[in-house]
Amino acid sequence: MQLLHAPTSPYVRKVRVSAHLLGLAERIALLPSAANPIVRDGRIAAHNPLAKVPTLILANGHALYDSRVICEYLASLAPAYGLFPQSGPLRWLALGHQALGDGLLDAALLARYEYTARPAEKQSQDWRAAQLTKVRACLAEIEQDAPALATERLTIGEVTLGCALGYLDFRFPELAWRDAHPESARWHAQLQALPAMQITLPYEP
Repeated sequence: MQLLHAPTSPYVRKVRVSAHLLGLAERIALLPSAANPIVRDGRIAAHNPLAKVPTLILANGHALYDSRVICEYLASLAPAYGLFPQSGPLRWLALGHQALGDGLLDAALLARYEYTARPAEKQSQDWRAAQLTKVRACLAEIEQDAPALATERLTIGEVTLGCALGYLDFRFPELAWRDAHPESARWHAQLQALPAMQITLPYEP
């Protein structure tokens, strides 16, 4: 398998963390890309019409995207781990946490793109503020759930939430999210110690 990736992408990190937890990381070759919200990268577009990362290319040439689909595919290769609980309340809890983490990331990326992808004269402070309001609301929800979140035998929910909080550290340090969210900070500190999280820390190439 080959993964079109960017080391800055939290969605790529979500896939890579999942692969490490599932024991599949060595089966995935990382391919470079220049994913950009404005300029399409032909290397990605050749496999994904959205030209976004992550995009996973299977041995038969078929491509999978986005991170939710890729993670569930990887989980199907190592079902014993239980990354996606099969049924019942635990499944819906894991999927709900995945949606919460993805939603936080969607809003954070929109806030970032407002300043990095649009010319100054077209930027909207109101738009950016609205996205950061969503981020803060998600942080409040995570804080409520944090005491019950796992730090071992993770589900896709914990993986996604961990990557979302890590992205805030990477791109929004000024939010200082830990200050008002001690339970989340405590959980995230334990999660960050896992090898799967350490080896996938985001960085600027």
